[in-house]
Amino acid sequence: MSAAARDRQPSRQARAQRAGLRAEVLAALVLTLKGYRIVARRYAAAGGEIDLIARRGDTVAFVEVKARARLDDARGAISAQKAARMARCVRHWLARNPWAAGLTLRCDAVFLAPRSLPRHLPAVLSLAID
Repeated sequence: MSAAARDRQPSRQARAQRAGLRAEVLAALVLTLKGYRIVARRYAAAGGEIDLIARRGDTVAFVEVKARARLDDARGAISAQKAARMARCVRHWLARNPWAAGLTLRCDAVFLAPRSLPRHLPAVLSLAID
C-alpha cells in the first residue's frame, strides 16, 4: 500500500469510534421500538460516559451499549470500573435533571454482535448512586 493510500485510510481509533456510533444508533432504535424515548446520547461527566439515557413510563434507564464479535463477549465487557464511572456520571446527570429523582432508575445494557439480534437487558448492573 502506498503512503498516500495509507494516509487516506481511517485510523483504528476512528474506525472504532464510527463502529461505536453505529452500535449506539442501533441500540437507540431497539429501545425506541420497545417504547422508550431517548432522553440523551453520549452524556459525559465526572470522568464517565453514559451511552444512552432512555425513559419509558416512570423508568429512566441509563444504557451501556456494547458491540463485540460475539454476544457473550459483549456481556462480559462491562467491568466493575466501568460501572463505578457510570454511577458517578448518573449522579451528575441526576443533579442536573431533578425531575427524574422520583422515578425508577436502573442501569440497562444493549449488547450487539454480527449475525445476532440485539439484546436489551434491563437492570444489568446495580446502580449504586447513594
